[in-house]
Amino acid sequence: MVEYDIKKGWYPKIEGDGLKALMKETFGDVKEEGDLLVSSYGAMSRVEAKALSRTMLHVATEADPQADDGSILDSKRTLNRFVEAATGFDAKARMKRAQKKAKEGKL
Repeated sequence: MVEYDIKKGWYPKIEGDGLKALMKETFGDVKEEGDLLVSSYGAMSRVEAKALSRTMLHVATEADPQADDGSILDSKRTLNRFVEAATGFDAKARMKRAQKKAKEGKL
């Protein structure tokens, strides 16, 4: 499970059914399990997403242990595209924010 910061002013893009539409566009089929949105893609047998607040997004994945290297790379790239579209931060910015939080003891 990973929690990502959402860029200031970005939340309206995923509000309501926006996150579900983004997941459907990225991963294909999406189901609702309570307040979680659940899908699967390639080497990820399960992808969960939920907007915790206007500033925080929860994403959890389960990997398929039988997946080949090509499928794993494609799945990781697809997940990164989804998280970037959902949070407004690219991978480099997400890493910098996580490092800053770790230094401050907030992780």
